[in-house]
Parts: sequence; C-alpha cells; structure tokens
Amino acid sequence: MNIALLGYGKMGKTIEQIAIKRGHNVVLTVDKDDTDYDITIADVAIDFSIPSVAFNNISKCINHNVPVISGTTGWLDRYDEAVALCKEKKGAFIYASNYSLGVNIFFELNKTLAKMMSALKQYHVSMEEIHHTQKLDAPSGTAISLANDIIAQHESFDSWKLDEGNETTIPIIAKRIEDVPGTHTVDYSSEVDTITIEHIAHNRQGFALGAVVAAEWIVGKTGVFTMNDVLNIG
Repeated sequence: MNIALLGYGKMGKTIEQIAIKRGHNVVLTVDKDDTDYDITIADVAIDFSIPSVAFNNISKCINHNVPVISGTTGWLDRYDEAVALCKEKKGAFIYASNYSLGVNIFFELNKTLAKMMSALKQYHVSMEEIHHTQKLDAPSGTAISLANDIIAQHESFDSWKLDEGNETTIPIIAKRIEDVPGTHTVDYSSEVDTITIEHIAHNRQGFALGAVVAAEWIVGKTGVFTMNDVLNIG
C-alpha cells in the first residue's frame, strides 16, 4: 500500500516507522507549508497536520478519490463540509479524535459510566487532559469527544467549557507538560466518594498504529466511517 503522510511532525514520523514495518510504502510526506503536491500517487492518505490546513488536505484527497484518515483536531467547525464533500464525491473518509485502540475502548467505558451515573444527581462530573507542550489546541479532541459522549448519555449536562463548569456544564481542565503523550481523566465526585476512569498513553505508538490500521481498513471502501467501524466495537 502506498501511503501519503499529510503532516510530518512527531506523529507523522512515528506513523511512517510503523507503516514501513507493516510492509507499506510512504510515497509522499507533506509539511504544513506544502500545498503543491500530487496526492494521486498514494493509495491512501493519513492526515496529522495542523488545524489551519487539515480541511484543505482532506478536501484534496476526496476530490482526487484518495481515501483519507484524519487525526488532526481543532478544525471540526468544517467537519460537516468534509462529510458532505465525501458523500458528493463518493469518497472514503475517517476522522477520529484518537486512533488508539485503548482510547476507543475508553470511549465506550465512558459512555457506559455516564449512562449509569445519570440517575445519581449527587455526583458531578469533571475532566482533565494533559498533553505535550507542542499541542496547539485545548481542550484536546479526545477530551471533547469524551465530554460530548457524557452529554449524550447524562441528562444533567448540556455543555462543556474549558477550565470552568457548573451544574449543567462539564469543566475540562487542560494542562500542557513537556513530553506527555496524552492523559485523560473523568471524575464523578460526591460528598462521600469519587469514581475515576483514566487513560494514560505511554508513547505515540498506539495512536500511530491505530491510524495505520484504519488506513489499511478503508482502502476499497466508500463512505464516512469512525474507529468503531474499523475496530467493530460499540
């Protein structure tokens, strides 16, 4: 399989290493300032770029009939446009805030716990995410996904807010610490106890492997998918 890497930072380089180990060819690497590239030489593209160029990268792939996997966060105000374009062009597209198998299992645990806690009004939920200092957006896309899943399952909450919360708003504390790949914590606290679920990434390997697996899975398919489709969970 010939892979294009759109975004060639630390994550892009880790994806490259894993893709090569799995027998694939990286035929194109695109940095953030590159706009003139031939995406058609690739069988599939993996986008881990930056928010300001992600939509253009994704659109270019879809317009040239190249399946695209995106893990870039911070551009989702244009997600619906990408979905509409994919359907119009009969393309193939996956966006995930996190490609790690462990995180996607954590997503399902989070949904289940939120549903269980919905009737227990004495518990209030809060969240914390910690990432490396190079991460540009806050809160993380993974934290936003977790919060939105809680809102969908828990009748007490209707929104989330960075660093602040109230009876109907989930607070998300975002911290940036050097060399932290990603930690996400969800707390349900009452006067008598606290229930906590947490996912700690030890390195970028899990994210990168999941992206390559998703790229392998999507080739030959048409539609807009999620990691639940790739992993057959949820």
